[in-house]
Amino acid sequence: MSATCVILDIGGVLEITPDTGWVRRWDGRLGLPPGTVNERMRDVWQAGSVGSISEQDVQRQVAARLGLDGPRVEAFMSDLWDEYLGTPNDELIDYVRGLRGTCALGILSNSFVGARERETERYHFDELVEQIVYSHEIGIEKPDPLAFEAACATLDVLPEHCLFIDDVAVNVEAARSAGMHAHLFQDNARTITRIAAHLDTARAR
Repeated sequence: MSATCVILDIGGVLEITPDTGWVRRWDGRLGLPPGTVNERMRDVWQAGSVGSISEQDVQRQVAARLGLDGPRVEAFMSDLWDEYLGTPNDELIDYVRGLRGTCALGILSNSFVGARERETERYHFDELVEQIVYSHEIGIEKPDPLAFEAACATLDVLPEHCLFIDDVAVNVEAARSAGMHAHLFQDNARTITRIAAHLDTARAR
């Protein structure tokens, strides 16, 4: 087993993903009260996040529940993925790239069906880290302890040797409860400092 490991979240950490307001715009375009699109699609969003529905079935449900034709389904899904994928956090990505070969590197992400293909094409995260664990592929979302167990097992590392980085406090606390070190992402400077300290501690063991 590797002596030390860093596991990162994607959205809000490796990707900068501000709220684009796309769902509210679709409520308006369809003449629906605010929040209606999300209410109608709630169980579909949840199913997509744990892989119990295919990407094609998501699109069929969008068409059926919102009354959209083919071109508007395509526009709807394009807006969804624009917010989901955001823009790259280049500074942190470059730093993590420089860690290759010094420790085990992984990703643990609450995701959605279709995320691996799009993130691989746009950001090449598969070349940045050794293993990517997506919730839609394992059927488990953070903060479920089994998600953290899956990440450690996939990387063949012990939880106590891992630093987990996420922008959601409940996930950070869940990682700690699972025996990992954890850091709440707020900015690149503090995150890079925390990773460096984790690696320094590991070298001193």
